Amino acid sequence: MPVKLHRCSVMWLKTERHPCWRVQKALDDAGIEYEVVKETLLPRSRRTAVIEHTGQSRLPAIELEDGSWFREESAQMARAISEGRLSPGPSA
Repeated sequence: MPVKLHRCSVMWLKTERHPCWRVQKALDDAGIEYEVVKETLLPRSRRTAVIEHTGQSRLPAIELEDGSWFREESAQMARAISEGRLSPGPSA
């Protein structure tokens, strides 16, 4: 099973300033296979899986193959992905 990218549903916005796209592009550039899980924009309280596993409702978040989650600020996530360090980190 590939990793799962939990991101907002605004798939058409493809700019480096958009956090979800920044992380998705980093995964693409690194050649990492992933499945997109579209999360609701509002209300954020409906992002139950993200909240349960990261302790927060912010996106993006990555669910790894071993069931652990990776969530940091998107720039830090993209940097970790590009450096080959996609691993569970601080989730809060």
